[in-house]
Amino acid sequence: MKEIIEQFVTNITTYLTALGPISGVLLILLESVFPVLPLSVFIALNIIAFGNLFGYLISLISTIIGCLASFFLFRSCFQKKLYHYIKKKDSVALEKMMKTISNISFSNLVLLIAIPFSPAFLINIAAGLSKISKKKFFFALLIGKSVMVYFWGYIGKSLMESLTDITVLVRISVLLLISLALSRVVEKKMKVR
Repeated sequence: MKEIIEQFVTNITTYLTALGPISGVLLILLESVFPVLPLSVFIALNIIAFGNLFGYLISLISTIIGCLASFFLFRSCFQKKLYHYIKKKDSVALEKMMKTISNISFSNLVLLIAIPFSPAFLINIAAGLSKISKKKFFFALLIGKSVMVYFWGYIGKSLMESLTDITVLVRISVLLLISLALSRVVEKKMKVR
């Protein structure tokens, strides 16, 4: 079974390399449209096909573009309709939920985005429907996705094997703490609220 998987990965990465970096970008953007696809696998394939740094950058930029596209789609097409519905139906619970999402702290938004198992498509939709500023969402994506893409690139070879290795868990914990500290600095310097 291991040989079959290794052969499959070799074939896929060969095709990705032959088609060039745009294939890696399209792979990640495809996951943005169809969130049931495994982003972790696509990131790992990009890193295997294009190397640690370039594969990481392709995956990071692509996932940020995909998240922003989802955010802006829901912001422009559905946000006004949602708030009109809230007013019309006088939905206190929904209004309270949207207010909570809109007022999430920058640091908490960064951590939510950085956690590898958080549902990115739901975060993008909720942020798009809320009144979170574009600037706040963009900087949160930039910091949070950096950690998340690194995590999936590093873990890509075997999730279970890596999760039993304490050094991986320590590295990821340190990265999450760094992203939290960085988010606080960005929040103050860029006045992101």
